[in-house]
Amino acid sequence: MPATDYQGSSVPFGALGRSIMSIRRDQVHNMEGNHDSSVQEAELELFQKQVTERFQSLVSCNEELLSLPWIRHLLDEFICCQEEFRAILFNNKSHLSRPPMDRFIGEYFERSVKSLDVCNAIRDGIELIRQWEKYLEIVLTALDSNQRTLGEGQFRRAKKALTDLTIAMLDEKDSTAVIGHRNRSFGRNTTNKDSRPHGHFRSLSWSVSRSWSAAKQLQAISNNLTPPRGNEVMATNGLAVAVFTMSSILLFVMWTLVAAIPCQDRGLQMHFSIPRNFSWGASIMSLHDRIMEESKKRDRRNASGLMKEIHQIEKCARHMTELADSVQFPLTEEKEADVKQRVKELAEVCETMKDGLDGLDPLERRVREVFHRILRNRTEGLDSLSRPNHPE
Repeated sequence: MPATDYQGSSVPFGALGRSIMSIRRDQVHNMEGNHDSSVQEAELELFQKQVTERFQSLVSCNEELLSLPWIRHLLDEFICCQEEFRAILFNNKSHLSRPPMDRFIGEYFERSVKSLDVCNAIRDGIELIRQWEKYLEIVLTALDSNQRTLGEGQFRRAKKALTDLTIAMLDEKDSTAVIGHRNRSFGRNTTNKDSRPHGHFRSLSWSVSRSWSAAKQLQAISNNLTPPRGNEVMATNGLAVAVFTMSSILLFVMWTLVAAIPCQDRGLQMHFSIPRNFSWGASIMSLHDRIMEESKKRDRRNASGLMKEIHQIEKCARHMTELADSVQFPLTEEKEADVKQRVKELAEVCETMKDGLDGLDPLERRVREVFHRILRNRTEGLDSLSRPNHPE
């Protein structure tokens, strides 16, 4: 079932997970051959096919790469892959504790834990973007010419907000925060007693320490991620291939989030290679290469994030600053028309950001759902490993 089938649906995510599992079991058991090994082989082949289709849809979709809608689409597809993988583990509990499968699944769960920190850091990055949006709203309010003539006072207020925005958008290791920040992680709401509305900081979350590095975390997730050898595939009845597939998807999604959204010590130079015999590999490598090309563009090299809307904020802020620095009073009709056009462009960017971050389907909720799906899958898997003889 494509991820877009449930966008905006009132069906709870938990019910969605159960429906995916039941659909997959029905699909597999309706195939020819009732022997367990045949059913398992069909199930694993179906998983590979569905992963391939999902990432092909990301390559060919109408949403622009790294835009807010595209990132939500990516997370939708990841959630579906996660549920399909969960169904495989559920249907093969008795195999998980057998060597070498126990090693493969244990390594996957370790990667899962590391990805939870990335989710928390990304959530904090989304909160940071919300603060940038507030600066833009100050500019819009200051330069709203519908009810008054624009004067020096309005432009001073707009220029101050633009200056604050520029400072806030610098790399976190050099920036001075001008926002009150909340230290929190998914699943809990807490307040840092040492919080200060103004001051230097590197992390918005207790779950990510001041020395935490997104680049190093991605490297830790990718460590020893290699395709299973032929004898390992045979020894695990093909389950090792599914684990490698899900591990690769996990790594790619976390890497893409770090590329797109501001977070502590971002870094994209990570070795990423998938053998050609994996049908989904071509799509993932294509997306990886396109994102890397985007990061190398002159106007994106020092960006705090590659998300399309962040680039739009940077451009609008730069244009508005140049305009504000060039005005003389009283404004000529030509200059006033120029201001109105720039304000209109800025308003459109703000509206897009508001829809993506605070609308009916906010990005933070999707990241939170990814966090909880990963956590639940790991908890259930570890429970199965601790009770290998528990009846299914």
